[in-house]
Amino acid sequence: MTTKMAASIVEHGEDAFRKLFKFYKRRNPPPDFSEVIDFSKNLKSEAVFVSQLNPGSVSEEEVYRVGLKPVKDWRAYGLKGYPGFLFISNPFLPGSQQYWVKQCLKVYPQKPNVCNLDMHMPSAETENIWEKSADIIRKKGSGKREPKTLLEKLRWVTLGYHYNWDSKTYSADHYTPFPMDLHSLSDKVAAACGFPGFNAEAGILNFYRSDSSLGIHVDESELDHSQPLLSFSFGQTAVFLLGGTKREEPATPMFMRSGDIMVMSGFSRLLYHAVPCIVPSTTLPSCLEQQLQKESQPDGLSLEVSQQDWEICSKYLLTSRVNMTVRQVLGPGQSFPSAQTPKDPLCESKGGYHESSEEETQKNKRWKSESEYEGDS
Repeated sequence: MTTKMAASIVEHGEDAFRKLFKFYKRRNPPPDFSEVIDFSKNLKSEAVFVSQLNPGSVSEEEVYRVGLKPVKDWRAYGLKGYPGFLFISNPFLPGSQQYWVKQCLKVYPQKPNVCNLDMHMPSAETENIWEKSADIIRKKGSGKREPKTLLEKLRWVTLGYHYNWDSKTYSADHYTPFPMDLHSLSDKVAAACGFPGFNAEAGILNFYRSDSSLGIHVDESELDHSQPLLSFSFGQTAVFLLGGTKREEPATPMFMRSGDIMVMSGFSRLLYHAVPCIVPSTTLPSCLEQQLQKESQPDGLSLEVSQQDWEICSKYLLTSRVNMTVRQVLGPGQSFPSAQTPKDPLCESKGGYHESSEEETQKNKRWKSESEYEGDS
């Protein structure tokens, strides 16, 4: 059992988090998910409790405009021992997740935003990633040896203040306008969780294939830690590990399903966390197949997605997961220091949090000869 395993590791003074990470990442034999918390089901875990949000903080019309149910209908939970951590189980209206998936795959990777492909390819080649990939994905069969499109090679995209993976810092001169729709979504979620006035200034989108994982790290580069970290999940289910302030402390595993939102604030804002694996599945989550309700949305976002666009998105998500993390970088009156000292890396891979699978490690060696980036997955 994972809890006993973690406890025995701590007794020996080893890296409990790393051991648990490897336990869930392994493929042969596959991991036992019996101790993973599933917030989508009737919870009987003593570690989980219901959290009360503030339904009056955001009007029903405001949350509807960004594709969310009324706050009074959200199911929010906390975890004992993790003050400041909130898990909101899919508060999205039926069909509205499709809009945010489409934004992540078609809109947000566009220039001037930055992606992992920019590290290995000329900027002219990383423009119009969607247009260069859509027809190929649409025509793809089940052959595993088909070349990957640029969209399938995406590992991360940065928004707003662009995160520097080498120095682990943000800077004033590496900034592009933050997407207004994502800013509005983040503002509504933060307000409902007790953080009115949250200012979404930086975003990191992570794109996971079926064999991807996210290395152990702490999100500490933001200058203001009093504001929460928001995490939005779409697509295939993943296992998320939430640990402590030290890697010697055991982690708590939980499922992140499509539409789930996590909010890390206060004590939980600077805890180690990771994603060791994507849970194998051959179908889309049922919530992604739901149809958008056609009520009018005055002065709000147009959440409709064309059938042609969703055909590409749904085919991509059959083997993938997308995660948006949104942060406020600066507190009121704060500014970036004139000279920043690079921080020590908190995770093993350069150019992103992702960890490389054995297959892609071998493919990386052929990068120069094939002009193919398989990335930090």
